[in-house]
Amino acid sequence: MEFRLAAITLDEKSVVQRSRAVEQEREIAIYDILEGNVFKPEGSGGGPYHLTLGLEENRLVLDIALEDNTAHSRMTVSLTPLRKTMKDYFLICESYYKAIRTAPPHQIEALDMARRTLHDEGATELQKRLTDKVETDFDTARRLFTLVCVLQMRG
Repeated sequence: MEFRLAAITLDEKSVVQRSRAVEQEREIAIYDILEGNVFKPEGSGGGPYHLTLGLEENRLVLDIALEDNTAHSRMTVSLTPLRKTMKDYFLICESYYKAIRTAPPHQIEALDMARRTLHDEGATELQKRLTDKVETDFDTARRLFTLVCVLQMRG
């Protein structure tokens, strides 16, 4: 059996329309995950899986189904440990996108490095939060962190 994601959907009940840049980030993250990922829910006999990511209060919800849409499992993960990293990540991203228009290359590079570092920290924390629930590789956790951030964005 395969332990991978074959499809990803964001449960966006309360999301207002996002900017084109945010939509592009979402599309790229989903594309990259589907190109190659490791996703092994604890105790699972195998997939591939369809994942729906959503938010309920301060928790990330992972609804996992098998490829034939048979429900597999549902799990929640507290986002509290990720809050500071996400807040810092959003601030750096905002500065980075503003800098692209007018700042000198060395400033853009520094902001990009900070952005990547925070993204990696978020992925590491998410991977840690998923321990004992879902095994993922770092690249999958990194792209899932992107999708969690997309779910958090309003507008």
